[in-house]
Amino acid sequence: MPRHRRSPPTGPRRSRGLTLVELLVFVVVIGAAMAGVLAVFTQTTAASADPQLRRQALAIAESLLDEVSLMPLTFCDGDDANVATAPSTAGCAATVDAVGPEPGEGRFATPQFDHVNDYHGLAMSGIVDLSGAAVAGLGGYAASIAVAPSALGSIAAGSGDALRITVTVTGPGGTTVTLVGYRTRHAPNASL
Repeated sequence: MPRHRRSPPTGPRRSRGLTLVELLVFVVVIGAAMAGVLAVFTQTTAASADPQLRRQALAIAESLLDEVSLMPLTFCDGDDANVATAPSTAGCAATVDAVGPEPGEGRFATPQFDHVNDYHGLAMSGIVDLSGAAVAGLGGYAASIAVAPSALGSIAAGSGDALRITVTVTGPGGTTVTLVGYRTRHAPNASL
C-alpha cells in the first residue's frame, strides 16, 4: 500500500492565543465595567442605613404622638379644683387650660404636663424619656411638637373640642418624619 505524505502548509502558520493589543483592550473593558459595578455597590451601601434611620425616626414620632394623645383634654387646667366636673370653661374654678404649658410645668419637671395643650412648642435635641434621661443611641435625633385647635368633621376649630397634634422628628442623614394626630373631647372631661 502506498503511503501518502502530507504536504506542508502553504501560508504562514498562525499561532493560537491573544496578542498584547487584544489583552490590553480586554483589561480596559473589564476595568471600566468593574468601575461601574463598584460605583453601584458604593451607593447602595451608603444608602442601606437610610431605611433604619427612617424607621427609628418613625418610632420616635409614634411614641411622642401616643404620649401627647393620651393626656387629658379638659376645659380646666389639671390643677384646677373643678377639672373633673367643669362642663365648659365657665365651670373652671381658677385656671382655664390654654395652648402651651403653664409656668413651671415641663415634660419631666415637677409639675409635669397634665394636658394635651401643654405639649405645644415642646422641642428636644436628643431624645429623652419622661424622667429626663437621654435615650442611648438617639442623640442624633430632634423632635418638636405643635398642638393647635382644629376643625374636625362637625367640630368647629373655635370650640377647642378638637386639637391637631403635629410631631416632627429629624434625624441623621436629613431624615424627617412628620406625624399628625387629632385629640377630641367627646364629653366634658370624659378622658380623665
